[in-house]
Amino acid sequence: MKKWFLHRRRGAVTVLVVGVVGALTATAVAQSQRFPDVPPDHYAFEAVEWAAEVGVTAGYTDGTFRPEQPLSKRHAVVFMERYYDQILQAEESDNFTRGDMMVLLKAINDGTARDSTGPSTGTTTLPGEGISVTMARADWQSGYFQAAVYQLLLERLGYDVSEPAERQLGPSLAYLAMAQGEVDFWANSWYPGHHSWQAQELPDGSIVGDHLMKAGAVFRDGGAVQGLLITKSVADEYGITHLDQLHDDPEIRALFDGDGDGLAEFFGCQETWTCDDMMESMIAFNEWWHLEQIIAGYDAMFAEVVAKVEAGEPAVIYTWTPSAYITQLRPGDNVYWLAMENVLDDSNPLGLEGGEAFDQRHWAGTTDPVELDIPAEQCPARANADFCQLGWVPADVQVTANKDWLAANPAAAELFRQVKLSVVDVSVMNVEIQGGKNSDAEIALLAARWIAENRATVDEWIAAALAAA
Repeated sequence: MKKWFLHRRRGAVTVLVVGVVGALTATAVAQSQRFPDVPPDHYAFEAVEWAAEVGVTAGYTDGTFRPEQPLSKRHAVVFMERYYDQILQAEESDNFTRGDMMVLLKAINDGTARDSTGPSTGTTTLPGEGISVTMARADWQSGYFQAAVYQLLLERLGYDVSEPAERQLGPSLAYLAMAQGEVDFWANSWYPGHHSWQAQELPDGSIVGDHLMKAGAVFRDGGAVQGLLITKSVADEYGITHLDQLHDDPEIRALFDGDGDGLAEFFGCQETWTCDDMMESMIAFNEWWHLEQIIAGYDAMFAEVVAKVEAGEPAVIYTWTPSAYITQLRPGDNVYWLAMENVLDDSNPLGLEGGEAFDQRHWAGTTDPVELDIPAEQCPARANADFCQLGWVPADVQVTANKDWLAANPAAAELFRQVKLSVVDVSVMNVEIQGGKNSDAEIALLAARWIAENRATVDEWIAAALAAA
């Protein structure tokens, strides 16, 4: 006997699968009450107990299950994936047919059928219940996973969070939208570079940055290293360790002059990402008049450079961590990090609005010089120096939020302070995304998997957020 009880509420779809397939009782259902809000007389009791027993769900971190809470389509997919992993191990299953799956998928997609019956039981009130949150995500793929993690974590606090992909923005629009209250937060700020976008004046005379606040560093193990990579075989042959050599040495310059105009070309940033302006400022600051930055769609530039590197041809490109890019262009293997002789200061040589924030000399919020401990095998300039001077400060990746929204939501504010992701973990997830798991549903599944694999740490974050409510 199959029963699907679905109804729409606040744009979400509640999916309560009760006895999805009656024959799926090989694993005994626990007789004791597992969740305080799903008592034995609840209509979904046996189904919930079964699902917890076989690993389809573990409930919320506060020990509740919240059977009446709307379930988004994305979460329904998560439960189905776990169901497949835990139960449908064989290539085929008599207990769950292809037809069954199509019926369930159509019901989830349509949000149709009849409302659930049975009494609603008491649930634990969460700080975000009844509060809708509008979040954005960056328009670079390496920021998608982080956005999905923050969305799921906020939902554990009861917030009704918008899909990040609905507002996929570059920094110029993201900070403006947050300042105007159209977006509450995002987890993709790259400082100090993004400070420049907050210098814009609003119609009321205030500055964008007046309405925003850094809410918490995204990574626990330092900033996001960024810089320029060069083809290893070419660097070895010509002894190239610094970007300056592409400007100063005519022979080396000619290697990178693809169009014969006398300028050495390197692949930089996509327009509107800020790093393109930063690179132009570096060129002006160092008076590298024989260097030219190629500015285009990043993925297209990266694909071209990968082909050049694999062919042993001269190529230089800007890149960053965490990302899947660093697994294709691998420092010490097929590329090196390039150093710079002089580091851009706060002089703003191009006179750009907010260009003073492009200063790359110090770690964020300090006067400490940036001295990266990158080995000589990855940064040849290190062989004759105490550290590798990439000319770029590792980015301080932060959650940025609207000040008023943050003040009104202390649980969310504390969550942002607590969360610290691993650069390595995020890089691994980005490899999967770039490898094909790049739909919004698949990215949400990766985020859900990461949360499940780090349950103890996540529980601590949630507990701290609940205590701050």
